[in-house]
Amino acid sequence: MIELRSGSLRAVVLPAGGGGLARFDWLRGAATVAVLRPAPEGVAQPLPGQLACFPLVPWSNRIAPDGFEFEGRRITPSPTREGEPCPIHGDGWRLPWQVEARDESSVVLSLYRRDGTPFAFTAHMAYTLSDNALRVTLKVTNNGRYPLPFGLGLHPWLPHPEDARLHAVADGVWLSGPEKLPGTRTALPPGWNFGGGMPSPLPPDGVDNAFTGWDGRARIDWPSRRLRLRISTDMGYYILYAPPGKDFFCFEPVDHPVNAHNLPGGAAANGLTVLAPGQDLRRTVRFTVEEIA
Repeated sequence: MIELRSGSLRAVVLPAGGGGLARFDWLRGAATVAVLRPAPEGVAQPLPGQLACFPLVPWSNRIAPDGFEFEGRRITPSPTREGEPCPIHGDGWRLPWQVEARDESSVVLSLYRRDGTPFAFTAHMAYTLSDNALRVTLKVTNNGRYPLPFGLGLHPWLPHPEDARLHAVADGVWLSGPEKLPGTRTALPPGWNFGGGMPSPLPPDGVDNAFTGWDGRARIDWPSRRLRLRISTDMGYYILYAPPGKDFFCFEPVDHPVNAHNLPGGAAANGLTVLAPGQDLRRTVRFTVEEIA
């Protein structure tokens, strides 16, 4: 574990745990306030689903089980977890990362998958604490022999969904079909428009969908905890996963929707970036912590 500190913020990074975060906390006086849901105490190597956040590289969420067609070739990533027929979240969250550089408030990690199939790549990720914010920069380079569509994102897990209030602009949402893959893009249903004047409660009956037309800015308030989290990024989609009856929810900044490789219009029209061999893609997410008076 690598602990980073700056001002009133603390982050704990697990290079061997998919390069993810075990904690991201706001130190308010003598109290520790979890900004992201912390990993279980006393567990040396938490499972990815127990982490506070993990990277999504070289794609986010699910791809159809039979893969996708690209430039005349069938690309078929293998399933990535037991019981899940769809390849999900790429490789970065399942593999150990190396530490390239570190100091008391930042760390740079790397992941080398130059022999990966069908995606061969190198990834770099930097966590940097400064003032009241955590900045995460994720970069991927295509090390394969052919151009391929790449995508990036982050998967934060957030606490206290019953108290959370969300503000995030969107112009539509993909409704899920079989195997949790998108079936139809529609206007925002009642209760799913989080872009109004004030932050809105999460849907009590649950949501697990990709939202389109995001401006890359979001705000999450927890009034009873006097905590506000602002998220800013250069990505145009978010996935909201808020299962009913659970003590967490996920607001995932991503640069493409679920199964974007197979959606109408093609990969590039749905947020993915086609990288030729040697080309790279970089995305940045900033998490800014504020106190609600």
